[in-house]
Amino acid sequence: MKYIYLDHAATTPMHPDVIEEMTTVMNSIFGNPSSIHGVGREAHQKLEAVRQVIADSLKVKPHEIIFTSGGTEGDNTAIIETAEVMKKQGKHIITTAVEHPAVLQPLRYLESKGYDVTYLPVDESGRIILKDFKSALREDTILVSIVYGNSETGQLMPIKEIGEILQEHPAVFHTDAVQAYGSEEISPKEMGIDLLSASGHKINGPKGVGFLYKRDGLVFQPLLRGGEQEEKRRAGTENIAGIAGMGKAVEWLTPAEKAAHKAKNKDFQEIILDKLSEAGIDYQINGDCENKLSHILNIWFKGVSGDLLLMHLDLNGVAVSIGSACTAGTVDPSHVLEAIYGKGHPAVKESLRISFGYGNTEEEMIRFADLLIKTVQRLKN
Repeated sequence: MKYIYLDHAATTPMHPDVIEEMTTVMNSIFGNPSSIHGVGREAHQKLEAVRQVIADSLKVKPHEIIFTSGGTEGDNTAIIETAEVMKKQGKHIITTAVEHPAVLQPLRYLESKGYDVTYLPVDESGRIILKDFKSALREDTILVSIVYGNSETGQLMPIKEIGEILQEHPAVFHTDAVQAYGSEEISPKEMGIDLLSASGHKINGPKGVGFLYKRDGLVFQPLLRGGEQEEKRRAGTENIAGIAGMGKAVEWLTPAEKAAHKAKNKDFQEIILDKLSEAGIDYQINGDCENKLSHILNIWFKGVSGDLLLMHLDLNGVAVSIGSACTAGTVDPSHVLEAIYGKGHPAVKESLRISFGYGNTEEEMIRFADLLIKTVQRLKN
């Protein structure tokens, strides 16, 4: 029986066009893009062509795209280097309690260096309250880092509204859009976003490559120091094959394709939820079912251990998760669900994240839902 992969929020399989593009580049474009001879210029041309593709997807200038090794590097660069550059103006930073570890860990590092970080709480949907954000904003606030779409619940944050509030404030606005970039239509200029992180492997591209959008004119220092690549903003010879693969993935994700994915994901969710309801399964969706990323469905199965449920599904050929892949393997409960429900709440350890993506079919959803129902019933008994 074919394995059913429903953990696309953790990573995605590479699209065949991406694999073909990377293979072609690895076979024919091996030069260093910083070299001035013909072989190097060929690599540089490929690099700049992809930069244009990504810039077009965000409606920004190519110069504003910096290639990185992925979302973690993008988040760390945006947060640590912005704080360092702006520390004379203040040391206050605003974020949320439900950020990805790639945001939370550099912020904790900055706290150890004397910075003051406000972690905004979230409501029962997992969304921050704008009134709380306005109250937290101070004269010495230098950076606001708020996730675009949460990786565990899929909850979308009020990014545009935050950007509008910050129009009258000098704080830099960063958003981790790793989960959202492949799904949502994002326009940093229109939304007031100064810095945006994204990653190739979340959009059916390769691992180990991503990009950071940096608004033109923003004062910035590189996190990685060495050579003068990326206009002195990120040292290290660029991963041409990986960048080319990411570019092909971005080309594939047209607005029409994103809309089609959303419609299909909605159908997948309805199949699963309808079958759960028909079977009388006691469940609750974590977060706001409407105002979220369409490819993530986080469900609390009341009275059933999430760990056991995941293990039984895995043994039966289904890949799902109980939280962010970057916190997998730890014994700590989900900090996202704790922020929504409170510590010790049963939902924290009785929830499952199901995430859809390229390659999934309606037949798989029916088969998965039937298996899920049988497994939940077995574990409850």
